[in-house]
Amino acid sequence: MSEPTTLQEAILYFSDPDRSLAYLIARRWPSGVVVCPTCEGTTVHFIPTRRLWECNTRHPRKQFSIKVGTIFEDSPLGLDKWLTAAWTITNDKNGISSYEVARALGVTQKTAWFMMHRIRKAMQTGSYLKKFSGEVEIDETFSGGKARNMHIAQRKRRITGTGTKDKVAVMGIVERGGEIRTVVVDNRKKKTLQAEVREHVEAGAALYSDDLKS
Repeated sequence: MSEPTTLQEAILYFSDPDRSLAYLIARRWPSGVVVCPTCEGTTVHFIPTRRLWECNTRHPRKQFSIKVGTIFEDSPLGLDKWLTAAWTITNDKNGISSYEVARALGVTQKTAWFMMHRIRKAMQTGSYLKKFSGEVEIDETFSGGKARNMHIAQRKRRITGTGTKDKVAVMGIVERGGEIRTVVVDNRKKKTLQAEVREHVEAGAALYSDDLKS
């Protein structure tokens, strides 16, 4: 079956778990060599009854699925839902609402919104197939124009307090030796910041940050 060109074809195409698996393998490991996400070794073997791989090197988390190290990893939803949602979002030129995705996939609107949020964020970073791993540095700050650089009228309009008031909270995540991502966050609370860490960083990575408790 050729790759889908319509939503109906996408639903049928990704309903086959083996086809969905092959679709992701071709994009995650285009060379055809499967790589262990924990040790990055290539001596792995496939367990077809469970659709898992097992690394031949001795270490924790020897077994892994295609989801490990991706935005799909901590989601109970199957690849049929995720890949259809990704196909829909990337192929709809006029935009699509979470209600439409929910109806098409047979999930709740809240679930559809969560999926779309993750997929769109991943599109901004260039790949939904990889979370940061290894050594990862994390920090946050507040961004806003310096008052002395503003026109007096603009300063009076925008600067209504001191410290962090009227500024935007921004979180930076860096994989040492690799990519950097920045995220605008609502606040610096534990729930907000740690949710972003889980979304962008693979479980088991070494995290480095400052003394902020959250």
